[in-house]
Amino acid sequence: MSITTTKSAFWKGFRDSAPFLLVSGSFGLLFGVLAGEAGLNVLEAFTFSTAVFAGSAQFTALQLLQEQTPLLIILISALAVNLRMAMYSASLTPYLGEAPLWQRACAAYLTVDQSYALSIVQFENAPEMTIAQRMAYFFGTNGLVAPCWMITTLIGATVGTQVPDSWGLDFALPLAFLAMIGPMLRTPAHMVACFVAVAVSLPAALLPFNLGLIAAGLAGMMAGAQAELWLERAAAKDSSQQGAAQ
Repeated sequence: MSITTTKSAFWKGFRDSAPFLLVSGSFGLLFGVLAGEAGLNVLEAFTFSTAVFAGSAQFTALQLLQEQTPLLIILISALAVNLRMAMYSASLTPYLGEAPLWQRACAAYLTVDQSYALSIVQFENAPEMTIAQRMAYFFGTNGLVAPCWMITTLIGATVGTQVPDSWGLDFALPLAFLAMIGPMLRTPAHMVACFVAVAVSLPAALLPFNLGLIAAGLAGMMAGAQAELWLERAAAKDSSQQGAAQ
């Protein structure tokens, strides 16, 4: 379907995001339940999801709050987990950078994995879109997902205190992280980053205040960046050798 107006762009983004409702709803519900178990009331859990709107960072902060970690460490850990958003923003800047400041500020708040993935593919495949149409599409990708995340958080927090301890929902937190990380391992550099982070996290678990999370994250990012550079150099070398042979 061709995009001819800002309205059609918004509704296309709206429709494209529909399959993500299952993920957004499940994680929102899970976060609400775990927030209730961690001692947050319904209003606090809902405010958390509304103010932060970053699933992985919220789960990280929640886990550290349960362990009575100092606030500064919680903030640093949450920022480290969400560092990929800076890369998303840099990638979207050529397409959305000329939009009004207030729109870019709203887009920064709404930048999540789903909105970025849908938008960057759409913008690359339809370079004829105007700035207004691109921004409308971007906002459309959150037309369903953002409300779903916040509403299911509210539902989860409401029923969370009624869930028996015997259900043992604590195991759901690491499973949620695995579900979020798995689909992102698309390249060898991603795999290197993942396995280095895992290897470092095991001995780093002995560090106080869950600083092992930050250490493992930094190690994984550095290893992934170096692996990507090495692979690019190897590919360039192979290309030059093939050119010389011809």
